[in-house]
Amino acid sequence: MPEEDSKNSLKKFGKKIVEQTKKGKNPEIKLPLRNLSNIIYDKKSRTLTLGNKEGTRNFFNVAHAKKFLQTIEVASLIKKELLNTGKHEHLRGVFYMTKRTIPGTNVNLVDEQVESDKAIEDLEVITGLSREQLHVSANKMGSMVGNIIIKDTGDTIDCSKLGRGGYSIPSITDELSFSKVNADYILYMEKAAIFERLNEDKFWKKNNCILVTSQGQTTRGIRRLLQRLYEEKKLPIYVMTDFDAWGFYIYSVIKYGSIALAHASEKLTIPGVKFLGITADDIEKYDLKKHLIKLNDQDIKRIKQVVDYDWFKDNKDWQRQLKMMKQMNAKAEIQALSSKGISFISEEYLPEKIKKKDFLD
Repeated sequence: MPEEDSKNSLKKFGKKIVEQTKKGKNPEIKLPLRNLSNIIYDKKSRTLTLGNKEGTRNFFNVAHAKKFLQTIEVASLIKKELLNTGKHEHLRGVFYMTKRTIPGTNVNLVDEQVESDKAIEDLEVITGLSREQLHVSANKMGSMVGNIIIKDTGDTIDCSKLGRGGYSIPSITDELSFSKVNADYILYMEKAAIFERLNEDKFWKKNNCILVTSQGQTTRGIRRLLQRLYEEKKLPIYVMTDFDAWGFYIYSVIKYGSIALAHASEKLTIPGVKFLGITADDIEKYDLKKHLIKLNDQDIKRIKQVVDYDWFKDNKDWQRQLKMMKQMNAKAEIQALSSKGISFISEEYLPEKIKKKDFLD
């Protein structure tokens, strides 16, 4: 969406509030509910989307007033300070720009960053704009290496010549362009430590692929970058995570979308990705039982949640993995493979699984 359209969307939102006020009405904001009760798993598109349930936020409702003001203030700030100037600001910066006392009171407009973050998410739902289109960025928490040349704000970057660290993926990746991509597939991993091992072993060069990582849950910028490479360059994507419910959910977020960002699924989900991470079968095959970690109460609770998600519930392969995890009463990290040799993961484990197409879908 052109920048002018972004400005107009916020202007339209503000104009509606002004018109309500002029007519003597109680100003209100209507927006879809963003919780599990209003999340729909579309089996046809294999993505999570928001349902039709709506909530209303009224200015003269004591329970709603502060959130109402937060949304209006953040919208005003974004239009005036970011879109009108063409500048970008970090989520943390937006928080500090809105952190002030409401005139005539001792109440802060926002006390914690989570409040301004939620207001930005509300604006995404209300306007149909993404956070990136609103010129708001987040932490850079990912790296990429491989035979790919990109253009980033006028700079040409060859991701095959950036040493051990690779290319630091920005939080806004819609503005990147791909000058050259020479790869057979993309391998995404949740652990930066595994990325470093594979990069040092030149796995990407030997196997003609692109390596991408983040720390833990995948950032929006990385998810968008992966989706663009999948759709624009037709590259298969394999996801490698730990053998635990948290890792399985990381994979499902890339594939189907997340509960918190179901409103942005169109620009973030990749239904065609495959799971290449540690499985219960790998634990048996490679004799990793001595390297398992006992499940704690949080792990057990998380397994119960994941088992019941619609996008896992009807999948026999995933139900089997989760059942075996419970039976083992244990989880396993990707690094457990290092017990077979420092480069076992790059020289044997991954090449063999990819060659045999030993994936979970």
